[in-house]
Amino acid sequence: QVQLVESGGGLVPAGGSLRLSCAASGRTLSGYTMGWFRQAPGKERQFVTSISWSDRPYYADSVKGRFTISRDNAKNTVYLHMNSLKPEDTAVYYCAARHGTSIYTHHTDYNYWGQGTQVTVSS
Repeated sequence: QVQLVESGGGLVPAGGSLRLSCAASGRTLSGYTMGWFRQAPGKERQFVTSISWSDRPYYADSVKGRFTISRDNAKNTVYLHMNSLKPEDTAVYYCAARHGTSIYTHHTDYNYWGQGTQVTVSS
């Protein structure tokens, strides 16, 4: 079992930045693809970004050039650096993990989830 805990959410003005962290426990993330998803009220969970075990990232078009995903395997932690935030980025952000070597972009591809952290961007 993998337990994931997100942190770093908060309230930020448009144009601001935040860094989310996802700390994993239970087992090493070796061989796991990690992903970030977000869900706004009344909307489906949306893919944001994913990073493979070999450090290959993939981004949704809506965040490309503004968000950066990274992982520190020694710390068993994944990060989401968010710059130039927009009000439409407001959502609960979830970290997810699944064992595998590919990039996965659908929430049903992932086995393990964190509890989520709220990001609110004011206009």
